[in-house]
Amino acid sequence: MSGEELMRMAIRAALDGIREGQSPFGCAIALGGELLACCHNTVLREGDITAHAEINALRQACRVHGHYLLEGAEVATTCEPCPMCMGALHWARVGRVYYGASIADAAQAGFNELRVAARDLVHLGGSRVALIENVLRQECIELFRAWEKSSARQVY
Repeated sequence: MSGEELMRMAIRAALDGIREGQSPFGCAIALGGELLACCHNTVLREGDITAHAEINALRQACRVHGHYLLEGAEVATTCEPCPMCMGALHWARVGRVYYGASIADAAQAGFNELRVAARDLVHLGGSRVALIENVLRQECIELFRAWEKSSARQVY
């Protein structure tokens, strides 16, 4: 499964989330060519500030995999992981993270981002997670526009 294929799944999950009144973030995780999880952000529905798409996907992938480590997993996330999510991806020992939009793009759309680049966290923390940026970037940025037109935008 290519990074773009995985990202298209994450984008579909984000669109599902927007339709459900959630914010515009999606994440898909595969291991050994098998899709383990495809989730969107559920912070608003769950009332849980940690229910980011990446965290939701990690939780589901670990349940499906039967272990808390996802060594070598491929992850596609529609936006650059925040520090919390990047930390969790590191601790799960995923191999590669593809992302589309940047933290700056999310901040520009009105999200309260900690403007710390995932690449900086990986470097400073000595993580082995490989980051591949700008995967289907325009499609991922379009998610912010779709969200801005939705009723979910009114909550933020």
